[in-house]
Amino acid sequence: MLFGVVATEAGLNIYEVMAFSVLVIAGAAQLSAVSLMSENAPVLIVLAISLAVNLRMGLYSAALVPTFGKLPLWKRSLACYWLFDQPFALTSLDLKKNPNRSVDERLGFFFGVGIPLSIFWYSATFIGAYLGEFFPTNIGLDFAIAATFLSLIAPLLRSPAHLAAAFVSVLGTLLLQSLPFNTGLLIAALAAMLVGSEIERRLPKKGGV
Repeated sequence: MLFGVVATEAGLNIYEVMAFSVLVIAGAAQLSAVSLMSENAPVLIVLAISLAVNLRMGLYSAALVPTFGKLPLWKRSLACYWLFDQPFALTSLDLKKNPNRSVDERLGFFFGVGIPLSIFWYSATFIGAYLGEFFPTNIGLDFAIAATFLSLIAPLLRSPAHLAAAFVSVLGTLLLQSLPFNTGLLIAALAAMLVGSEIERRLPKKGGV
């Protein structure tokens, strides 16, 4: 609901809000974009920050290539739409718990997580946009997104590279929070990716996802 509330307060009508959620379906990036738009940030800054927030989707895609890489193009293309935090995190955990599943079973699990969540996201966006004016502004709904993301990503932070990237991203975001238009987030994300990939490159290769 939070995105619907924030987006309508930023001046978007309900059709624009719903189109945003259906086409993008990435809560953190959507909130960042709307926040920057309400601050009259340049279009390039809005696009760059939104891209930085969503860079993790590229990493998610790369991580699932060994699992779904041999599927037909149309199935992989369809899966791309539902590739966001919750389906990736739960599918990754399921791969570890049930390594003997067939590819079709794994894809079914992935869609079984993603499709219901996307419907919930559309519905919550509509409710937030339609009833947003009735919600008090001081109840801290924005923390729910951060808490959900942390609860999903924390179990996956097992390797030194993952831990280092998480540490650098948090530290960088805190140190650079005074930069205009949240550009500190962009710098912190890029630094975290560089540190994580370099540590991953230097460590001995191990099997597993």
